[in-house]
Amino acid sequence: MATVDLHFHSTASDGGLPPDEVIRRAAERGASLVALTDHDGTAGIAQAAATAAACGLPFLAGVEVSVSWNDNHTVHIVGLGIDPDDPTLSAGLHSIRNGRIERARLMSAALEKVGISGAFDGAMQLAANPEMISRTHFARFLVQSGVVKDVKGVFRKYLAKGKPGYVPHRWASLPDAVAWIRAAGGMAVIAHPGRYDMGRTLIERLVTEFKAAGGEGIEVASGSHSLDDMLKFALVAQKFGLYASAGSDFHAPGEGGRDVGYTEALPPICKPIWEPLAARILQPAAPATGD
Repeated sequence: MATVDLHFHSTASDGGLPPDEVIRRAAERGASLVALTDHDGTAGIAQAAATAAACGLPFLAGVEVSVSWNDNHTVHIVGLGIDPDDPTLSAGLHSIRNGRIERARLMSAALEKVGISGAFDGAMQLAANPEMISRTHFARFLVQSGVVKDVKGVFRKYLAKGKPGYVPHRWASLPDAVAWIRAAGGMAVIAHPGRYDMGRTLIERLVTEFKAAGGEGIEVASGSHSLDDMLKFALVAQKFGLYASAGSDFHAPGEGGRDVGYTEALPPICKPIWEPLAARILQPAAPATGD
């Protein structure tokens, strides 16, 4: 197992642990480089960076931007090595977050129609940051309420596209998301491409448009990827001249997938994205030594 994890979440978006706790958890599992990449916001980065420094863990500031692409596809673009206070990025992320609460109300109303009441209030109580209310908070509410036994099952039965509680939403455009990340000094990465319901032709179209917009990386090792996925996207990275990234996409203990700090080693043909980001990595201070 490699120890680079450049994609995971905290309670600043839809993770189950506060930023300091998720960083300590990564450090305890032997991570050597991490990036907190909360959805559409950077509120957890300061605390995460401070904890990483205290743990002696190199850290990259990150974000995961929600994107609407090709009319009916939602994809996620990770930004690594960003300045979390950049005004262009901050304004763009704020524009995305504005629609989350209204979407949550519509999701609750849709669930009400199939006999599930109180979903909005229940999900909001589980969101440490109400501005970042998401499908994951609804999923946790349904699990706690005994409607479905696990989060994955909730998505499959109620919250995925075409299911009773799914509500479409218009996120950022692909060029805008990449431009915001680049304005903040970061590198843009296509997150978990194996999760998208796309064949080879559509994936290659997405990658082509992403690269034309200034995108530079793709997740090869991911908590969402099988070994076949990893090898497939290593070849995509090679074909399109993209750097490869690795991320667990950890959200909370017990919710499936990889634990934070655990990712597969990249295939040898890959160019790791952390190499061109070396200057953006926040290194912990060396311990003081006495005479």
